[in-house]
Amino acid sequence: MKLRTLLAILIIISVFCAIPALGELAAPNANGVTMGHVHLYTKDVASQTHFWVDIMGGKAVKNEKISLIEFPGVFIMLNPTAPTAPPAGSIVDHFGIVVKDLPGFIAKWNAAGLKVVQTGTNPDQRYVTAPEDIRVEVFGDPNLAHPVEMNHIHFFPPKDDIPAMQQWYAKAFGGVIGRRDSVARPNVGAWIQTVDLPGVNLSIGASDTRRVPTKGRRIEHIGFDVKDLDAFVKHLESVGIKLDEPIRSVPASSRLKITFITDPWGTRIELTEGLAPKL
Repeated sequence: MKLRTLLAILIIISVFCAIPALGELAAPNANGVTMGHVHLYTKDVASQTHFWVDIMGGKAVKNEKISLIEFPGVFIMLNPTAPTAPPAGSIVDHFGIVVKDLPGFIAKWNAAGLKVVQTGTNPDQRYVTAPEDIRVEVFGDPNLAHPVEMNHIHFFPPKDDIPAMQQWYAKAFGGVIGRRDSVARPNVGAWIQTVDLPGVNLSIGASDTRRVPTKGRRIEHIGFDVKDLDAFVKHLESVGIKLDEPIRSVPASSRLKITFITDPWGTRIELTEGLAPKL
């Protein structure tokens, strides 16, 4: 009996050790890449902080002097810069998260007077509009390990460009090309083409028009964290992808190095090494 009890305890410990703690990013893939952050330009840092921390349950943390809001699998970063426009109409229209208690979150959103919309036929899916018209897709999973986790970034290139976008993200980051059932209309053959990376699904919808770049808008860029930025940049150069700027250190954090690239459809992407606060 004692041996069985010990084995049960060891199994429980191993399961919980496999689940990332709050704020930890997913383990990187063979290319050293994992989801890092979503960077928002905002005129109202206080309102955004209230939404992401008090309503959504994120935790305000610091990487030395850099402020972050952490969730399992992603950081939200707020830049007090007036954006040129909302995300609507941009190549990155919105991003998505998954929550353990969707009815509880819906009650919170309604109490806060936020716009909440259900699209399609899935009762476990909603869109909530954060301050400054930042639309977030949310769906519920009662089996989730955490109250909230990162789920997807949603791109909208022209329909004919979808295979090329999948190939580009696979080539650049080692993403795995696939497809997923539409969250809004599950089990009806409404497939969304995807690329999977650690910590995030890159979901690719179709737009009737070519959308504008993200630079300057409220979802200003997305970020991937890499184990060795210098080595990863050499990989990018080897597959013909040029940097927007040289690698540089960030004075606000002695551990952080960054650079930027832009995908062929106008998505601004920050590459970081050392983004997460030291544990």
